[in-house]
This record gives sequence, C-alpha cells and structure tokens, in this order.
Amino acid sequence: MSGQKIRNMEEFAAASGISRPTVSKYFNDPDSVRDSTRVRIEAALDQYDYRPNIYAVNQNRRLTKNIGIVVPFLSDPFFAEIARKLETLVIAAGFRPVVLGSHGGTEQENDNLETLRSLKPAGVLLAPLGRASDKSAVETFCRHVPTVLFDSNIEDIGEAFIGSDNISFVDQTVEYLCRTGEPPSFFEMRTPANPNANKRRLAYLAAMERAGHAPDVISVEGEGWGFEEIGRRGTHDAFDAGSLTSRSILCSNDRLAIGLLAACYERGLKVGRAKGSDLRVASHDDHPFSRFTCPSLTTAAHDYDAVAEQAVKTLFELIEGGRPLSDRKELLYPARLVLRDSA
Repeated sequence: MSGQKIRNMEEFAAASGISRPTVSKYFNDPDSVRDSTRVRIEAALDQYDYRPNIYAVNQNRRLTKNIGIVVPFLSDPFFAEIARKLETLVIAAGFRPVVLGSHGGTEQENDNLETLRSLKPAGVLLAPLGRASDKSAVETFCRHVPTVLFDSNIEDIGEAFIGSDNISFVDQTVEYLCRTGEPPSFFEMRTPANPNANKRRLAYLAAMERAGHAPDVISVEGEGWGFEEIGRRGTHDAFDAGSLTSRSILCSNDRLAIGLLAACYERGLKVGRAKGSDLRVASHDDHPFSRFTCPSLTTAAHDYDAVAEQAVKTLFELIEGGRPLSDRKELLYPARLVLRDSA
C-alpha cells in the first residue's frame, strides 16, 4: 500500500495516471468504462487506500428519494418486523423505501444489490446474509452507495453497523437459568445460517466457565432458514440419542426453540417453571410469536425500536452530511430479559 495520502478525486486521478473524467465516469457507473480501465482504477484504489467521496458523487448523479432496505428473509417474522419499522421511519422522513428479501441465497442478495444500484438510491439499510454473503460484491456495492449494516455485521464494510449485543443476550439467560435451577445445555444448529449464532455459542461457553459449570452444546443437523422444523427434528434426534439430558435448555434463537417446544409436546413432555414440569426452555430474540407459544417463551429481547431508529438516523446523517463518517461506526444495543412461562 502506498504511503501517499490521497485527499480527493483529482489527486487520485493524478496519482493513478487516469484522466479525471474517466475516474468520475467510473465512480458514477463502473460498467461504463472499459474492463481494462476498471481493473486499473480498482488496483489504484487498493494501492492508495483511497475511499472516494461517494456522497459528492451521488449529488452529481441526482439522487432519487429511494432508500433500499435488504433483509435475508422477508418471511421470517423477525426480519419482517424490523423491516416494517425501518420502512415506517423512511416514509416519515419523506423518502421511498424499496424493501427486498434475499431468500437466504447469495445470488439473490447480489441481485438485490444490483437492482438497487440501478435505482440510484440515496442510501441503503442492509442486513446481509453474513456467512453466505459474497463479501467482495457487498464491499463493492458499499463503496458506491451510502450503506448502513444492521443485524449481521461484516467487519470493515459499509459506513456503519447498528445491531444487538449478542453477549448481553446470552449472559442474561445463562445467569438467570443457573441462578434459578439446573445449568442449561445450549441447543443450536451445527451449520447456522446467521453469524450471530456463532457469537452466541462463544458467549455461552464463556458464561458457563465464569459460573463454574461445564458447558454442554447440542448441535443439531440442518441447513437453511427452516429453523422451526430443524429444531423439531433435531430435538427428537437428540432425545433418541440420549444427548439431551439437562432439565434446562437454552436455544440459540426463538425459532429453534419453537421447534423444540413442538417436539416436546409430541413426546408428552411438560415444559415450564411450574412444579411437575419436565424441563425449562429459554432462548434469544423475542421473536414476534414467542409470547404466543405454549408455554410462552422466556427469551432475551432485541431492542427493535432502538436498532431501527439508530440505523435510519445514521444513514440520514451520511446522506445529509455530504461526507462519510470519520471512522466506521459500530453501535450495539443490549438485550432485555423477558420472563415467561417456559422458564
């Protein structure tokens, strides 16, 4: 990487040996220049560690009033709920939300980003797939469009990340379960779709160690976003294998817990904190349906409102400020323990 400090597009053009009009044309639309020229420009971007003032570029291309909102799965009530809150805030600010779901697939996420680029949005609120994301494609997109990430973080991509503190989720549930009964086993997918699951497992291991208890992780088979069925089937498999022995179970997320509750019902097991119950179940997220399960699910809740409001506020600071943030901003909101009948 060159030690030369590049402050603006003119200096970048001079240092890279590419004409200022061609550089400007590339920043407006990378596909509008020859492939060989694009390769030279992108190599120079890496060499000089130059991040263009995408906001000034946006002003030159006459921004629309569109704000993109991209989530991994619109049919997931968690993402539907936070997308609804973001959409409401964007409309209240006088902009037009464009809500897209990636159906849990890398190709669809890339297509969504390309669709948004063609719409020339003022900015984008992006919950990336995470592990399944094409990091290069997301990074390229964020280089040209003001983007705030939420829910799932990809480090050093986008101007900011606004999300929930996964450690606070697990610390509260583990502390409560250990204080009020048998220490919990941790119930998770072996191949999680969302990277937050890995953070929660690590937080569980650390919390159990601090509490002086041996951790017990139960990883069930299953890939994709059908968490309820994965949880239901995995619970039966774990009982059949004799690996689910604790009377306290902490699920990685509420959708897995809903599947686990269904399996317990099918096996004639009573879940709850009342006398005579076979086991206690707790989880994380405060999924919109978690209060309606039987029994209602004890969980650690996202601060939906705070995450949505801060993500929109940060994006509009970027758009209206005419310049990127001085440093990539990361803000995490703690969870709130919600005690219900399951534990």
